[in-house]
Formats: sequence, structure tokens, C-alpha cells
Amino acid sequence: MNVQIGHHRIIDGDANALDIERSHTTEADGTPYRGVIDLHSHVLPGVDDGAVTMDDSLAIARAAAADGVHMLAATPHVRGDFPTTVGMVRDALEDVRAAVATAGIALDVISGAEIGIDRLPLLTIDELEALALGGSSRAVLVEFPYLGWPVQLAEELGRLLDLGLRPILAHPERNPDVQEAPGRLAHLVEAGVLVQLTASSLTGRGGQDARRTAFRLLDDGLCHLVATDAHRPSARDGRMSSARDVVEDAAVAGWLTVDVPTAVVSGTAIPERPPTRARRRRFGFGR
Repeated sequence: MNVQIGHHRIIDGDANALDIERSHTTEADGTPYRGVIDLHSHVLPGVDDGAVTMDDSLAIARAAAADGVHMLAATPHVRGDFPTTVGMVRDALEDVRAAVATAGIALDVISGAEIGIDRLPLLTIDELEALALGGSSRAVLVEFPYLGWPVQLAEELGRLLDLGLRPILAHPERNPDVQEAPGRLAHLVEAGVLVQLTASSLTGRGGQDARRTAFRLLDDGLCHLVATDAHRPSARDGRMSSARDVVEDAAVAGWLTVDVPTAVVSGTAIPERPPTRARRRRFGFGR
């Protein structure tokens, strides 16, 4: 099957285009995961609606480290109401990394951004690359809006793919249009777009509609990683460990929280999802 998104054309079965390898590295015996990576947080102080002070940033960092996270991406909003620049991210990240080190918190805070879809055409390729996760991964976190299906979504994601970037859609399960028809994301995933679920959606803290949709996307193979989207250190933001627990499949949970995020940050091929063991039906949806 041919999939056309913008100017980017993917042919089914092209392993290079879909960037898939047949391997995964997680343990499936129920032992604790090591190397958990959270690629979505608002830990930088004073730049958006996340941390306000450095104390807030350190509290988020401590909570992440205590939950077993060893790498946390700082992904401030880049959109109309928060026009965060590359320089602002760089300076705030340097301060947070220094504060985390001084506090003795065992956490590697890396760069990134959560870019609004309407902001994408305003950014140069140099700015997009600088705002990529880890600063060199070429993976760009794109914010899926809470309301409505953006008319320019396919065009803008196609442009990112054409530029050799790897788009990651953040928390689409929260959007009512996606909740009504989760399969609308399938053509984007087939073209090489990655999908990130929020931990609180899986645990139910984000509401039952978001939870139902998150598990539908998980069951249908339309998601690739889980992140907290932490704005505060409080439990309402969800925890990576809690999300892994509710997935109920150790290998798949590790793929979502370790294997895929590791590949994203390192800029390597996304490992193939491990076989999913049979589990009970959820919310009236079957596999």
C-alpha cells in the first residue's frame, strides 16, 4: 500500500522507510526495568506552564529519579502563547542540569521541545534540529491539540519527514476527535510518524475517555512510547512505573519506556514491537 503524507511517500514493506529492526532489549520476566527514559516534561522553570521556580524543577527531577527514570527530556511548549526560543531552551537547560548535579540527583536532563503544529512552518530547519529531542536525534515532539483535528496535520508532518526528521505526536489520546476514531492515526503511523501516550492516560488519571483511547491505540499498534508530560511533581501527572504496571505485558511495557525512547534519543532504528501476549478485553474493545 502507498501512503501519501505531504510530499512524503511511503511504500508498505519498505523496512528502511519505516525504520524498523527486528530486535528488542527489554526483559520479559517481570524484573524491574533499568534505563527508563521519559521524553516529555515541562521541567524548565519559568518558560511555559510547567515548573515555575528552580525548586519546582528539582522536585520534578527528584520524583522522576525516584520512579526509576534515568533520562528526562525537557520539552517546553513552543507555540503562540509560549513562544519559547532555542536560546531560552539552551539557557534554562544549562541551569537545570547544573542544579540537578549540585543536588546530587541521578538524572540526565536532555534538551527538547513540544512544538505546536501551527508553529512548525515558522521554524527553520536549524531551529527544528536544535529543538529535537537530545539536540541531535532529529526526533521532533509535536503537540497534538486538545480539541479538533488540525487541517494542516498531514502536510506539516509530511514536511518534517521530507526534511529527514522523525515526528512524534504527543498525547493524541486526549483529543475528542481521536477518541471518536482512533484509527485516523493509522495512515500517519504507516508513514513513519511515532505516537506518544501519556502515563496518566493509561492509569486513568487523565479521564476514562483518554484511558479507553490509549488502550485502543496500544492494542491496535498505533503507539510507540509513553511519557509523563510532567508539569508538577505531584502524582496527578502520572508515573512511568504506574503506566508500565497497567500495560500488563512486561516486554511491551519495556518497549514503550526503554527500547523505543532509547532508539529515539540515539537516532537509531525503532525496534520492532515484541509479540503481545493475550490479555483480557478492555472497555469493550477487542484486538
